[in-house]
This record gives sequence, C-alpha cells and structure tokens, in this order.
Amino acid sequence: MSATVLATLGSGGIVGFTLGLVGGGGSILAVPLLLYVVGVANPHVAIGTSAVAVSVNAFANFVVHARAGHVWWRCAAVFALFGTIAALVASTLGKAVDGQLLLFAFGLLMIIVGGLMLKPRKTAEAVVRPVDLRMCLTTALVAAATGAASGFFGIGGGFLIVPGLILATGMPMIQAVGSSLLAIGTFGLATALNYAASGLIDWVVAAEFVAGGILGGIGGTVMGARLARRKAVLNRIFAVLILAVALYMLARSALAF
Repeated sequence: MSATVLATLGSGGIVGFTLGLVGGGGSILAVPLLLYVVGVANPHVAIGTSAVAVSVNAFANFVVHARAGHVWWRCAAVFALFGTIAALVASTLGKAVDGQLLLFAFGLLMIIVGGLMLKPRKTAEAVVRPVDLRMCLTTALVAAATGAASGFFGIGGGFLIVPGLILATGMPMIQAVGSSLLAIGTFGLATALNYAASGLIDWVVAAEFVAGGILGGIGGTVMGARLARRKAVLNRIFAVLILAVALYMLARSALAF
C-alpha cells in the first residue's frame, strides 16, 4: 500500500472520527486534509472530492436516523430543495474563483466556525412553529444560505443547518440532526455533480477517503458515547484545532498570491 493511499485513508479516518466524536463541523477538515496531507494540488479538485465524501457520509447517517424516526420529512424535503438549488449556483461560482482566493475565503470561514464552536451554547427549548408563510420563508432563506456555503466551499454545513432548522421550525434537536442529513447529502451531491461535470473530482481519492471515513466514524461514535459527559470540552478542543488549521491555510494562501 502506497504512502498516498495511507494518507488518504488516514485523512478520511480523521474526518469520520471527528464527525462521530463531536458531530457537526467535522467535515470542514476534509479540504485542508486533502490539500496538505493527501497532496491534492488543485484546490478545486480538493473541494469537489470533499463534496463526494460529505454526501456519502451524510446519506449513510441519514438512513440510520430515518429508521429511528428522527426525520421530519416535509421540512427536510423543503430545506433540501431550496438549499440544493443554492448549492448548484454557489458551486458554479466557486469553480470560477481563483483557487488560492477560494482557499483564503475557506480559511476565513473556518475561523468563523471555530469561533462559533468556542462560544458557549444555551440550550433553547424547541417550540414547534405553525406551518405558515413566515415559517416557509424562514426555512427557505436559511436553506438557501447554508446551501450556498456548502456548494461554494464543498462542506457539509451541519453546524449551520441544525440550528437553522430549529430556528425555522422549532423541531427538537434530534429531529433537526436527522433532518439536516438529507440536506447535507443533497447539497454535497449537487456540488459533486457540478464539479464532476468539469472533471474536478479525483474518484480514486474520493473512494479511499470515504472508506477511511467509515472506519473512523465507527471509532469516533464509540468514543463519543464514552465521553458524552465531556462533549463541551471535546468541542472546544476541536474548535481550537479548526482555528489552527485555518491560520495555516490563510498563511499558505497569502504566500501564494
């Protein structure tokens, strides 16, 4: 087994492990790992390949949540529809942006994500909202915003989608997590197909990355269950890791200009 294959499997394993351990936000590490560990030279190929891995992982976890009854189907379908349209538009725009500029913007996004993860979260009570025009418009707007971010950067966006679903519909957290996975899967699929149409996906690397992610996800889920009481500490550690990677990406991108 070559060093590149090991690096790809290991990188996928890291993403899968962090997703299983801390939940949303783990997939944001996929692009920097593909670039700086696996050695994918083209930033657009890294984003397209990341989108494949994000989509496969999301759909796999969505099946588990759907079987457990953790999906509000109508809300999930509406959110996925509007967000997927935005993801298609944003991914087309992303392909047209200079690779280094795109990575610089990605680094800024990671700083925002890391900062949000460090911020203490208040546990809000979910109050189911009536299905009216206001709820539909709020859902559509949140879906479009998160879909655009997912498509432009090739990320899952669960850290935005879950609170967005709760804000728009008032659904409980577990249903928001389950419903968000349909959106994440379709956003990633739309982005991946868009990039594939331009030949910007390394399918071999994508398959190896997904395989590593599955194995890592199993380990992360087991570890996450054991360390459930330390979830807040784990989130902060992961947030610091995201910030460190973001600073590295910003430095590398700035030097490349």
